Formats: sequence, C-alpha cells, structure tokens
Amino acid sequence: MAPSAMSRGKDNWIASLSEAQPVAYWLEDPGKPDAEPALTTAETCDLLVVGGGYSGLWTALNAKERDPQRDVVLLEGREVGWAASGRNGGFCAASLTHGLPNGLSRWLDEIGRLQELGLRNLDEIEAAVARHGIDCEFERTGEIDVATETYQAWELRDWHRELEEKGLAEGIEFLDADAVREQVASPTFEAGLWDRRGVAMLHPAKLAWGLKKACLKLGVRIYEHTPALTLKQYGAGMAVRTPYGTIRARRVALGTNIFPSLLRRVRSFTVPVYDYALMTEPLSTDQLASIGWKNRQGLGDSANQFHYFRLSADNRILWGGYDAIHHYGGRVRLEYDDRPETYAKLAGHFFTCFPQLEGVRFTHAWGGAIDTCSRFSAFFGTAHQGKVAYAAGYTGLGVGATRFGADVMLDLLAGERTERTELEMVRKKPLPFPPEPFAWTGIALTKWSLARADAHGGRRNLWLRAMDRLGLGFDS
Repeated sequence: MAPSAMSRGKDNWIASLSEAQPVAYWLEDPGKPDAEPALTTAETCDLLVVGGGYSGLWTALNAKERDPQRDVVLLEGREVGWAASGRNGGFCAASLTHGLPNGLSRWLDEIGRLQELGLRNLDEIEAAVARHGIDCEFERTGEIDVATETYQAWELRDWHRELEEKGLAEGIEFLDADAVREQVASPTFEAGLWDRRGVAMLHPAKLAWGLKKACLKLGVRIYEHTPALTLKQYGAGMAVRTPYGTIRARRVALGTNIFPSLLRRVRSFTVPVYDYALMTEPLSTDQLASIGWKNRQGLGDSANQFHYFRLSADNRILWGGYDAIHHYGGRVRLEYDDRPETYAKLAGHFFTCFPQLEGVRFTHAWGGAIDTCSRFSAFFGTAHQGKVAYAAGYTGLGVGATRFGADVMLDLLAGERTERTELEMVRKKPLPFPPEPFAWTGIALTKWSLARADAHGGRRNLWLRAMDRLGLGFDS
C-alpha cells in the first residue's frame, strides 16, 4: 500500500471511532433489571454465595435445583453481571480446558472425559436457558478458528489430523481457504477449523440477568451493592461481614474470580489481564451480504495475540482481543476499562480483515479484567475444614465453564466424591504467579516473545520454550 493510501486508511479507521461510547454494549440493553437492595441486617443461611457473576449465579441456581429447601443467599459488591460476565464476547464454549491443545498438553489421560463433561455442561446450559425462559439470544452455531498466515493454515491442517488420530475430531471440520471464505468472506483467511457443536453464541449480560431472575424465582435472596469484606469462622459455620450487615452461613462458595479473594492464599494464583472490544453499528443488508456469515459462527484467529469476533442478534460485529494488558501490581481499576490506543489498533485490524466494510462506524468501545492463571483454565479448592469452596482462573473462557465450576464447588462443599471432584484438573492447582516485580517482568517478557513469534512464522524463542516445559503461560 502506498504511503498516501495507508495514511488515508488510518484516518478512516480513527474516524470510525468518533462516536463510540466507552461503555459495554451489552450492559446498555433496556432490559437491564433494577438492582436488589443492599444487605442492612444480620442474617443466616445454609449456603452463602459471594459474587454475582456467572460463577456465583450458577452456584446459587444449581444449589436450589439440587435442594429446593436449601436457604441460599448471594452477595454482589456492585450489580449482578456488571464485570466480566456482562462485558465478554458471548462465546459460550464447551471446553473446560481453554481449548483442546491446552487440555491435551496438561491432562492427556483425562482429555476424553473432560471433553465429554464439557459437552454435557454446554447441553445443560442450553437446557437451563430453555427451562427458565432466559432470553439471552442463545445460538449454538459453533466457532471457526481461522488462519491468517500460511504457516497457521498448515498448523491447523496438522492439528486436525492429530485430532482424527486421537479420536477427538468429531464435529470438527477442516476448511481450506475457499471453504472458510465461503463461510465468512475475508481476504485474510487462509484456512479454518469449524467446531460445529462445541460453542454457542449469546448475549452475555442477558444471560447474567436471566440467571438472576431464575435464582430469585427459586427463592435465592440476592443483595446487590453489598461487598463481602471479611470471612471468618463462627461456631460450626462461617461469618461474612459487609458494610451494613453480616451473614452467618453453614457453607460458603466464593465466585469472585478477578477480584481479590477473601482467602488470601488464593490470590497469587491469578493476575488481572485487561481485554478490549469494539462493537459496530448494525450492518445493512448489503454490508452483511458482502461478508456472508450466514451460519453466524463465532470466529477467532490463530495468532498468539488473537482476535475474537461474532455477530450480535441485530447484526452488529463485535471485534475484540489482541492486546492483553497487565498492570504492575495486579491492580483492578475502573479507569483501566477504557484504552483509546487499543481501540485504534483494533479498528485498524478490523478493516484489514473486512476491507469491504469501509465506512462502518463503531458505536461502543470497552474493556474489562479477566482472571488469568498460569495453566489458562479454572482451579478449585476448599478452606476452613471444607466449609468454604472456591473456583477461579477461567482465563477468558468462563461463560460456559463457570457452570461446571459451580457444580464442582457444590460437590466439594457436600464432601462428595463425584466424577468431577476425581479429576486431576480439580484435585491439583496451577503454579502461582511470583510477587512483584517478577510477575510484571515475566508477563512483559512473555508478551514480547508472543508478539515476536507471531511476526516470525510462529517460531517460539527460548523464553517461550522454557515456559512451555514448565507448564506456565500467559493468555486472555
């Protein structure tokens, strides 16, 4: 591209953001429910759930479905679904292991069982959405991993062959360049792997709000704008103090994810990573026809610094990913949710992928924190002689996996040995992140190395190869 044409292109990319509101598109939906009142008294319950995102909501809902007589209370520090559960891309994946490659590298002997449990979990999410009448725009369209470089296309083909050899390729189809562009028309696509049944697309905030409504209908008491401040043993149970009240509970489930755990020993296992996304205006009929996308799959590219993208119910395109920002000290702050330099970068990448959509405007641009752990997938545990259970570390793939994690926490609190609690993935934890400044330095070096690998045909340097051998990583 000539310099003048490149300059005009960049100006157009920046202009596309001129009216973008720095708020999460999903959370602006007019169907957003009113918040429940804050806790202002001392109460007791059988099960206290801390956290009003997917993890806490599924835990409360599943607890009531297991035992309708159980007295369940849920505390949320702000409003249900306001954080990651209402800001993500809406990719509800069956995978419990952050994808098959990660699962095979860590739990080879269990991968068949993990795949089976993951697909069953997704089926159960679909059933729960129908059973409770949750209008969250659930579409089980699958997802295509796309190659945008020739070496990535060969890697996808080789990976598909490996899956076939291992008997894990059911429902996964390799698409060459013509086939993948027939699905979604981008001049950058070289190949793709279409997982036809393993991913559903949905409206993330509507799922959270629908779960809240279902919980309330079943008798769960929900208190919003009620942060849990302390967790202590109290007689045979536990006590949680809030700004205006207290809760005494026989059992406690912690679903706070990226926010500092009430169990200090758990905090070093996750770091907050900020991810960002754009949402376009609704596409016209002609614009939509120019890209195809008739099967409405979710898409993600195969780079280390990857993008994820999908259609909304009203035919907007959500375009997110690439930058994964970790701030020194692992701080989570409201001002980090907005990052114009990343929005500009994402806009340029969008129009490179879909040049036929030149002139489309972005209406929303936002970010949010992801709870990343060193093995990229959730970990679990108990404390206080089994009276407290926790799950965290979903690393950006928690839309579906949090329901599985909820069942794990309930199994652990019941002291039951189940097919879930017997998994090595549940019994063992990832390596913790080191303290600062080592965490920030290591993450910065890893990010630099991943970008370098993307620019050099996927070749991993000594640092990344050493991390691979140790089973350590950084992702979003």
